[in-house]
Amino acid sequence: QVQLVESGGGLVQAGGSLRLSCAASGRALNTYWLGWIRQAPGKEREFLGVRGWSGPGIGYPDSVLGRFTISRDNDRNAVYLQMNSLKPEDTDVYYCVAGLVYSKNLDDYEFWGQGTQVTVSS
Repeated sequence: QVQLVESGGGLVQAGGSLRLSCAASGRALNTYWLGWIRQAPGKEREFLGVRGWSGPGIGYPDSVLGRFTISRDNDRNAVYLQMNSLKPEDTDVYYCVAGLVYSKNLDDYEFWGQGTQVTVSS
């Protein structure tokens, strides 16, 4: 069992930055891919990327490539989403996820946080 708690969401102006944090707890966290997805009401969920125990973040979609970066601190059992050059279309609820395999299929991520709202004003 893995528990995930997100923080760091809020309201930001277009062009600004936010960093989301996700505190993970549970056993064998080194075996899990940790990352982020986002979803707004009425919109499709979007996979943003994940990081394994080591190695770079992978899976960034074109919509965030070059603007968003996922990092992981294994000592703190945390994963972060640094979001720069934010746009109004980035307004969403952002969820931290954990899964045992790398996949862009969101159903493969067994554990989800409660989500944190990010609102980007124009």
